[in-house]
Amino acid sequence: MKRMHRVLSSFSRGSKNAKLNQLMFRNLKTVETNANGTSGYVIKSGKNSGETLAHIKKETKKI
Repeated sequence: MKRMHRVLSSFSRGSKNAKLNQLMFRNLKTVETNANGTSGYVIKSGKNSGETLAHIKKETKKI
């Protein structure tokens, strides 16, 4: 058992890190861009709620 200690401990350390990474990425929430037809991020709370950040607006051509 003593000669395999380094191999077993590195494997257990690696599997622990992999499990932690999976748990963190599973709980990651994405930002809603392009929601409701906008091309930016809509602020949901605070004094600027309802405003769109980085909104790309294309002017319509009037004939």
